Amino acid sequence: MTVREYAGAPAILPLYLRAALPAVPVVGGLPGVRHASGSVPDLTLERRGVTTDLDDLAAYADVCGFSLRDTLPVTYPHLAAFGLQMALMVDTSFPFAPMGLVHLRNRITQHRPLTVTETYDVTVRAADLRPHPKGRTVDVHSTARVGDEVVWEETMTLLSRGRGDGAEAAPAPLDGVEAPAGTATWRLDAGLGRRYAAVSGDRNPIHLTKVSAKAFGFPRQIAHGMWSKARALAAVENQLPHAYAVDAEFRRPILLPATVAFGSQADGDRLVLGITGRARGDKPAPTHLVARVTPV
Repeated sequence: MTVREYAGAPAILPLYLRAALPAVPVVGGLPGVRHASGSVPDLTLERRGVTTDLDDLAAYADVCGFSLRDTLPVTYPHLAAFGLQMALMVDTSFPFAPMGLVHLRNRITQHRPLTVTETYDVTVRAADLRPHPKGRTVDVHSTARVGDEVVWEETMTLLSRGRGDGAEAAPAPLDGVEAPAGTATWRLDAGLGRRYAAVSGDRNPIHLTKVSAKAFGFPRQIAHGMWSKARALAAVENQLPHAYAVDAEFRRPILLPATVAFGSQADGDRLVLGITGRARGDKPAPTHLVARVTPV
């Protein structure tokens, strides 16, 4: 296994430029640009000594709806992992070019809350390249440790669209789970994607403007999936246990601006969350996000 260490957060803009190169005609097929296929790289990216900037945390909490506490929101360490995730995906040993990948599912496990004063280390690796009815999927695993203690883990499941290679080997965690009826209405403005990009570093063009989103096939900009997961968890943060796993499935993009409904419902010791859109005519309300919190 190869371990690549980073002294700080990777610069995101150069990574996005590298991510775009495989889509450029002729250039995308050149050595050093063309991505390998058929396996995941035996590569781990690592960043040590991550600390929390309180001003950045406050800005993130404001955009996502979290209250300020002495512990980090469960989705916040994703920001420390994001640069490493991008660096992994632009590496030509990664099996897919990153632009055009679809974030299907996301699972975060908080073994205990991280405090705002703790220093932690983050590692990122890829695993489990497998068939999907709409192409192939791969997982990107991220882990946060304080010393030798694993405190936080994330699995992003990414889809590369293409010829379907058959059914998934195992059912998705939220197969058959429906979004609860919405009890709160959220009005999301057209600039939400730009505000979340400013606090997260995720400046994928599909989230920024109508023009940049259209270049990738969307009629207008869409909300970040990780914003919708964070916002749903912020709405129930007083109900969350000390240690838990939260699975989320991103079923349909939220086109901005939008009005959506949020609902939650207890399912035994678990909590199901959902974000839905508006019903139009005889069409049912679309489901944008379904998530389930499970104590661990």
